[in-house]
Amino acid sequence: MGVSIYPIQLGFDCCYLVQDEKIIMIDGGAPGKIKTFMKKIGKLPIKPEQIKLVVITHGHWDHIASVKDIKEKTGAKIAIHEKEREWLEKGLKPMPPGVNLWGRFLGKAITMCLPLIDVPATQSDIVIGNEGFPLDEYGISGRIIHTPGHSSGSISVLLDTGDVFVGDMAMNKFPLTLRPGFPIFAEDFNKLKESWRTLLDQGAKTVYPSHGKPFPASIIRDLLS
Repeated sequence: MGVSIYPIQLGFDCCYLVQDEKIIMIDGGAPGKIKTFMKKIGKLPIKPEQIKLVVITHGHWDHIASVKDIKEKTGAKIAIHEKEREWLEKGLKPMPPGVNLWGRFLGKAITMCLPLIDVPATQSDIVIGNEGFPLDEYGISGRIIHTPGHSSGSISVLLDTGDVFVGDMAMNKFPLTLRPGFPIFAEDFNKLKESWRTLLDQGAKTVYPSHGKPFPASIIRDLLS
């Protein structure tokens, strides 16, 4: 059985369903998107209860705000890195700094809106450490890799096919960026580049960002050279 990848837009975030022997989901989307989630699932050859795991690439609000409802609808376990577990379980809303002028401007605008955003807290089930996590138990030929930089607890899902789901380690969606490349927000840009080198060394071929469309990993390789 080959791998099928289904993008699901939940607000400004693109989440993904990955179907191999079993099904997992990448990220939990923006606030209040459970109806959208259920509507889009209804158009796929997938039942909600088939989703056994939701991997949170990092704990920023736009990636976790609907995960409580998704967990209740699917019964899936929630996996997040240990450094950002508290963000999920307390509904926290940290904002990473901008790495360029546009990122700093947009970051200030988003920060002003954060008090208006509700992030329902929910418990994690699997806490990922720096050593990563194999996905064989969940029927996926791939693994979770700790890829800090955008945030200290950012993780990526790298499939054996070379498909890699990176959260906000890359972006190519207006008004963030106009072309595929590095994010405009990052806690530690040098660590982000190191994480990208790790993913490329381990076989990343096609990048699936949370904000934008998939693109060849060679674009990132060229930016690093």
